Amino acid sequence: MTVTLADVAARARVSPATVSRVLNGNYPVAASTRERVLRAVDDLDYVLNGPASALAAATSDLVGILVNDIADPFFGIMAGAAQTEIGGPGDGSGRAGGEKLAIVCNTGGSPERELTYLTLLQRQRAAAVILTGGAVEDPAHQAAMSAKLAKLADAGTRVVLCGRPPLPDSEAVVAALAFDNRVGGRRLTEHLLSLGHRRIGYVAGPLERTTTRHRLEGHRDAMRAAGLAGDEERLTVHGPYDRRSGYDATLELLRREPEVTAVVAANDTVALGACAAIRESGLRIPEDISVAGFDDLPFSVDAVPALTTVRLPLFEAGARAGRLAMGKETPPPGGIATIAAELMVRGSTAPPRVG
Repeated sequence: MTVTLADVAARARVSPATVSRVLNGNYPVAASTRERVLRAVDDLDYVLNGPASALAAATSDLVGILVNDIADPFFGIMAGAAQTEIGGPGDGSGRAGGEKLAIVCNTGGSPERELTYLTLLQRQRAAAVILTGGAVEDPAHQAAMSAKLAKLADAGTRVVLCGRPPLPDSEAVVAALAFDNRVGGRRLTEHLLSLGHRRIGYVAGPLERTTTRHRLEGHRDAMRAAGLAGDEERLTVHGPYDRRSGYDATLELLRREPEVTAVVAANDTVALGACAAIRESGLRIPEDISVAGFDDLPFSVDAVPALTTVRLPLFEAGARAGRLAMGKETPPPGGIATIAAELMVRGSTAPPRVG
């Protein structure tokens, strides 16, 4: 049943006019009253109609693209590619040409901020929403996400996941484009094992992220298959997906295991930090320690030596997500597509030094 402004007023014990003043921000309201109204809005999941309020069943020309960090090329590439498809033909035809306004919502990796942006997009009756990158593996957050996406879909918003596995029990998603992080992680470690490495350290991402778990599972699958299970926890350090994390975690790995001959990083940015820590420790890459990353970001080939990594087709995935969000492409069977990862062997990995 649709929640009305009157319902919010009754819940907050104020008049409908006061609710309207709080939501429109066009009249001073006491702070305590404002807080009570906003709490009622959240409790009832009330949606304030945006510019399309006169057309209750219509969506707007707005498309939201949610990213963890727009400064991270992993997200920037996908968001930029999606926007090229969302913008329409670019011939100046405006609304008649099917153009949409894409806005990038930077969550900073916060689950709460993710839900807040989805609520704001719901209130604006967004035509589509694209969620990029790994998801937080928390049952309460996943349930809240499923409920929120269902409300968006019921209102006519097309929901697409890009680089993110499908949510359990969610029928609201048009398509989920998931990178094959497990296979990529396994192939990367198999490459190092084939060179002769046995003491391999792993700089992982945040514990609660799906991307972290899947890449780490692939690495550990390869280690177990080689009969090297048993020391995974000591040779794994978790941290954010940034350069500083790679630097600090690699120093910690070298402290724990001075005989480590290779370091696998959660992504290419983390790998750069790992390389800096190794060099500052007086070691050479790859002569003393090999380093590998993940994602094949643009700078990877220009690192010295060039970084062995796993290529994810970020631009292609983002563009496809944009087309799916706009209804320009037929969704994959079952709404789920697994995007392959490709091993890129470069100069940062080599056989371990003997003696």
